[in-house]
Amino acid sequence: MFNDRTDAGERLAAKLESRGLEADVVLGIPRGALPVARPVADALDADLDVVVARKMGAPGNPELAIGAVASDGSVWYNDDLLERLGVSEGYLEEIREEEAENAADKADRYRPRDRSGLPDLEGKRAVVVDDGVATGATATACLRQVQDSGAEYVALAVPVGSPRGVADLEREADEVIALETPESFRAVGQFYREFGQVTDEEAMAYLDR
Repeated sequence: MFNDRTDAGERLAAKLESRGLEADVVLGIPRGALPVARPVADALDADLDVVVARKMGAPGNPELAIGAVASDGSVWYNDDLLERLGVSEGYLEEIREEEAENAADKADRYRPRDRSGLPDLEGKRAVVVDDGVATGATATACLRQVQDSGAEYVALAVPVGSPRGVADLEREADEVIALETPESFRAVGQFYREFGQVTDEEAMAYLDR
């Protein structure tokens, strides 16, 4: 159980330090990951930036992720769920375009006006951080964007995740580090004493430190 996201970030940072992990840049997934990612970036003496993706919700059930799309258009689909629900190609294309635009708009809010997209990751070591993994939908889209950027090494680091979600993400990254993968997992917030919403202003303050 973590007190809050900062506590989780400090414990995650200690774990990565003990493993001797090295990184050039830490990429938090806004908004909730920024309080976690800040201590990690500080401990690894790495730059802190963001990587953004948006969940694509099922028809009539926006909370059910049929996929996710990153701000550059990198996409992941839950093929089994798409087949089971019989989602049409038309709906899929419409929701992909809508959420890709939303992701790009969010990324723009977090970055200087003179720069769009990820920082230059060619040949660099990147660690993607989130506050937890449930299905892994948004993390998958984010990892694919980072992989496509030419990074030499891409890791995902989270305080807690579902066993299945973490296992699935091991196919998307060079390494996945999760402090806890409890069989009793139901939701990320279950493992935090305080798990309130993080505002855009609060999240951006972590980037400005």
